[in-house]
Order: sequence, then structure tokens, then C-alpha cells
Amino acid sequence: MTQQKSDELVKLVNAYLEQLSYVREPKGLYAPIEYVLGLGGKRLRPVLMLLTYNLFHEKVAQILPQAIGLETYHNFTLLHDDVMDRADMRRGKPTVHVKWNDNAAILSGDAMVSLAFQLMLKDCPSECLPSVMEAFTRATLEVCEGQQWDLEFEHRFDVTVDEYIEMIRLKTSALLAAPFEIGAHLAGASKEDVKNLYEFGQKLGLAFQLQDDYLDVYGDPAVFGKKIGGDICCSKKTYMLITALERAQGETKKELERWIAAEQFDKEEKIAAVTAIYNKEGIAEACQEQINRYYDEGLQYLEKVSVDASLKENLKQYVGKLMNRKL
Repeated sequence: MTQQKSDELVKLVNAYLEQLSYVREPKGLYAPIEYVLGLGGKRLRPVLMLLTYNLFHEKVAQILPQAIGLETYHNFTLLHDDVMDRADMRRGKPTVHVKWNDNAAILSGDAMVSLAFQLMLKDCPSECLPSVMEAFTRATLEVCEGQQWDLEFEHRFDVTVDEYIEMIRLKTSALLAAPFEIGAHLAGASKEDVKNLYEFGQKLGLAFQLQDDYLDVYGDPAVFGKKIGGDICCSKKTYMLITALERAQGETKKELERWIAAEQFDKEEKIAAVTAIYNKEGIAEACQEQINRYYDEGLQYLEKVSVDASLKENLKQYVGKLMNRKL
């Protein structure tokens, strides 16, 4: 069976996005949508859906509407996240609420949700429709649940690692498991294969988010794509900070708590001080162990999928590249 490489699939996805024409009025609603979808990115989720479908079938182009539906919903979450976080830049360009205004960002985001559902339904085989829409709607709801937990964690100092893992399972893993699950449903895979691919995506999502936590502290800015220390500066409840709070004792813990509570501080000084505490408490090593554990657990689920091992190589190589970014 012919399989397509990930770079070929990215081109397919971008070509489909470019031919989407928002000719409806008012332009003020659709221009921000065209803008945000045109900012680029890895197209991670649609590529994962196409790679999953390609485990079972050759003609991946026939599920492009569903793949783009998921990408549209993902970009909607970024658009609203930028409003909530008051972020000024996204992928090197002004965010929608900066280029237009908050109202435009909120309303165009709402329209993107509708467009995502419209695309998910487009030419979806009738026998797959119930399972595809159940998976998609569950994922969209879980993302909202995860976002709410994340907001509530901002005001708590007793967040546990288990609570954090559940939060990122909802906020991050939901939209990384969805392309595997939906792609498998569209391919007519068995219930067991669907379940294993979904679990693969869940574990991958957890590893992916923990890697981002790690890179925010220890990454190379030139490779990571943004300045390091952002999570430390805003005392974001990440695996790194929560584990440090659990491990630190005595004066070290008091110092960490002082930095978390400080409202006025020098950013570079705070980043250096908190990173030093992480180094002392072995937080980097603990995070790497968790990343490797979730990644390995995910691969075990992929191994159970009942297609020839050679057909899984494209998917494994693509995921491997994601998880082996220069640290």
C-alpha cells in the first residue's frame, strides 16, 4: 500500500486551506478567520489524522474536510486563548484581537467552531458519522474543561501532579488523541484498533505537553521558537513548578514560595533563581523521566494496532521527530 510522507501531507493540508473561500458576508467576520488559518504552523493534527487513515487506506485526500475541521477548531482555541492571555503575537504576527479587536476575535472564534463542525460533517460516510461526531464533540468539550482547570489552578498553591496531568490530558491530549481516533473511525478500523490509537494519542499528548514544560526552562530559544522562562515569570502551574513545590524543603521551599508570590521582580533574576531551585531538586530529570514514560507507553499502544509494522513507520517517524526536538 502506498503511503505518503508527512511533508507531502502538510502540502495537501495547506493546499486545501488555501482553496477554502469565505465569500459570505460580512467580511468583518470572515477576514480574521482567513488570517488566523493563514498564519501557518506545523499542521500537526490534520497530518496525524491523515497518517492514521493511511495505516488502513491509500486515498487520504478524501478525509481532508475532517482533517481541516480539526485544524480549524484547534486554531479557534488559539484565537480565544490569545484574548484570555492578552497575547500580542502568534507565530510572529499580531494576534487577531490586536489586529482587529476583542469583539472580532470572540465572534470570529465562535464562527470557527461552527465551520469546524461543518467541515467534520462534510462528505463524512454515513456509517462513520455517529462515531466521528461523538469523538469530535467529546474532544471539544474536554478542551474547555481543561482550560477551566488551568484557569482555576492560577489561584491555587496546592495543585498536585495528578491534578495537573488530568488538566493537560483534557486541554492538550484531547486534541492530539482526536486525530487518531477520528482517522481510525473514518478508515473503518476495528474497535480495538480505534481504542489503541486513541490511547496512543493520549499518551503522546501528555509527553508533548511535558516536553513543552521542560523546554520553557531548559530549551534553546532559537530552536524552541520563543524565549525561555515564560512559565517561571508568570508562576504558571506546570509539572516543573508543582514537582519543585512538592520536593523542596526548608529555606529552599520558602524561597520558591517567595518568588511565586512576588508581584514586583526582575524577570532574569526570577528565572535564574527558580531554575537554580529546579536544578537543586532534580526537576529536569524528573520531567524527562515522565516524558519518556508516557512516550514509551504510547508506543506500546501503537504496537497493538493490527496493521503490518512496516505501515506504522511513517507515523512513528513523524511522532519521533516531534518528540526529539533539540533540548
